[in-house]
Amino acid sequence: MAETKRIFTFLLRFIAFCTTLSAVIIMVSSRQRATVLVFSFEAKYSDTPAFKYFVIVNAIVSIYGFLVLFLPSKSLLWRLVVALDAVFTILLTSSISAALAIAYVGEKGNPIAGWLPICDQVTKYCNQVKGALIVGFISVVLYMLLFLYSLHTVLSPLLLEKS
Repeated sequence: MAETKRIFTFLLRFIAFCTTLSAVIIMVSSRQRATVLVFSFEAKYSDTPAFKYFVIVNAIVSIYGFLVLFLPSKSLLWRLVVALDAVFTILLTSSISAALAIAYVGEKGNPIAGWLPICDQVTKYCNQVKGALIVGFISVVLYMLLFLYSLHTVLSPLLLEKS
């Protein structure tokens, strides 16, 4: 039973690592040049601070996820992993929220503020950003599950102790 839990946790962490890394790769590679009338512009992720934040957070969580894959199952560092899982879940949630807000403005615009939607001119760029955000959302869900599972694993022995 313990071996099955360990394999399940490893697979879940590996999939979470792959999704955060994929979100970074997809977002960083999103760029497109467009010409509107006589003006030419290039849309890329680095033009938007929220997208930069999304990439930085997902890159940090990817590195963390990779390192945790090699942590021995009997290590005392797993208690620290619970705290770090909570921190990184919160960071992933905030980064996806910020990036989704900017993506929505890019898709729909904001007529009150005078911001026009840009996704009609740079559809490839917007589709790549959507893909990165979908993968990023999957990462958030996986890290929430990992946090809840690691919290359960650490607290179960404490709650079941007889006084």
